[in-house]
Amino acid sequence: MNKAVVFGLGCLGIIILVLAGLFAALAGGYNGLVRSSTAVDASWAQVQTQYQRRADLIPNLVRTVEGAANFEKSTLTDVVNARANATKVTIDPSKAPTDPEQLRQFEQAQNALTGTLGRLLAVSERYPELKANGNFRDLQAQIEGTENRIAVARRDFNNTAQAYNAQVRSFPTMIYAGWFAFQPKPYFQSVAGAETAPTVSFPSFSPTPSPR
Repeated sequence: MNKAVVFGLGCLGIIILVLAGLFAALAGGYNGLVRSSTAVDASWAQVQTQYQRRADLIPNLVRTVEGAANFEKSTLTDVVNARANATKVTIDPSKAPTDPEQLRQFEQAQNALTGTLGRLLAVSERYPELKANGNFRDLQAQIEGTENRIAVARRDFNNTAQAYNAQVRSFPTMIYAGWFAFQPKPYFQSVAGAETAPTVSFPSFSPTPSPR
């Protein structure tokens, strides 16, 4: 075998090895993006689950409060309307949003419901018959727990979304992430002190801050 053939085969072998290495790196990066994206979707599903749980509790709460004599009807109306608005702003629960404006509208609607619900529970403290109502106390406790779970779910979603975004924007992943339609994902806006889930207490109920 002459030297030219040997040299050619050697070059071909090197090229094959380089291509194999590039393919392995690309496959590993792609699989990592898939895992990160799936984690974000799973965290988003938990956020949706907790918000839906709260929405499911509200009709029972409203019915219970309606039984109190001379209860402020405007407060009840605000809660009912806020719940209706929140349930209108929908995002696929199985897939994390990619549109920041869509998430902003979702967060705005949910925060509005949080505020009106907090006012209803605060007003309810002025009605002894409600405070003595076991069903009302049970609903209070369930809503308190749900608000804390919402805070935790939002924080976990932000953490997974931020980790995913860092991966998408890192070199060399950023070179090929767009080829496979891996785009950065928005996350909930945070406020000071939101890194820990709050303890919701009554009657001083306040809107749950967004977790980082």
